[in-house]
Amino acid sequence: MKLASVHTYPVKGCHRLDHDGARVEPWGLAGDRRWMVLDEHGVGVTQREATELVTLHATPRDGGLLLRAPGRPDLDVPEPTTAEPVPVRVFRSRLPVAALPAGPAADDWLGALLGRPVRLVWLRDPTRHVRPDERDHDTGDQVSFADEYPLLLANAASLDALNGWLADAGEPAVEMTRFRPNLVVDGAAAWQEDAWVGRRLRVGGVVLRAAGACDRCVVTTTDQETGVRGKEPLRTLARHRNIGQKLLFGLHLVPEGPGRVAVGDPVTLVD
Repeated sequence: MKLASVHTYPVKGCHRLDHDGARVEPWGLAGDRRWMVLDEHGVGVTQREATELVTLHATPRDGGLLLRAPGRPDLDVPEPTTAEPVPVRVFRSRLPVAALPAGPAADDWLGALLGRPVRLVWLRDPTRHVRPDERDHDTGDQVSFADEYPLLLANAASLDALNGWLADAGEPAVEMTRFRPNLVVDGAAAWQEDAWVGRRLRVGGVVLRAAGACDRCVVTTTDQETGVRGKEPLRTLARHRNIGQKLLFGLHLVPEGPGRVAVGDPVTLVD
């Protein structure tokens, strides 16, 4: 097996960035989901309720972030290192974490893009936002604004199998981008990742703990280039991958130490 692609999402819910390689930190890939858009209640806004986020292109730079979107002027946002922290939640049910407000310029820019009042915040200190007893496999004490775990891995062969089921149903194929992974592996059998849960993987020189399969949501039905939403692939996952009342695709990972991964790196099971 080998690493086929690497992706980050600098603002939670935004358009992906594709990389030849990336640094692995305790809370995930460097620059991944350290920024988040908030609603009026201080809860993260995602593509679940705002498909316009697919048009948001965010590029990290030293000490800040560049925001771009069609029809909007580019906006450079510095890291708000001197701002007062505010409590925010990735979801309403999650533990609150402290984040730093980016300021009114970013808020107004994003509010115009999304058509609603919002705030942008930066996570200076990644920390736990899922209670230790909520998951069979712990998320770890340092997590970005990712939904649950620091990284998400997907298997190219599993996407091929899913697209085969879609073709049998007369539906068009979907791209891997629908599943918003950080790492995509090639060379494994379809659904082989199911057997990795609870085990450790080595990607290049980095060891990661496979912490559980990923339960998919409505975001997978959203075209990541246009924002158009349909019924697939959730409907087909419900027929073929409904396991324990969860629609599974992908594998959550927790790094066991820092390092770097790159496209082409070998992927092996450690134990």
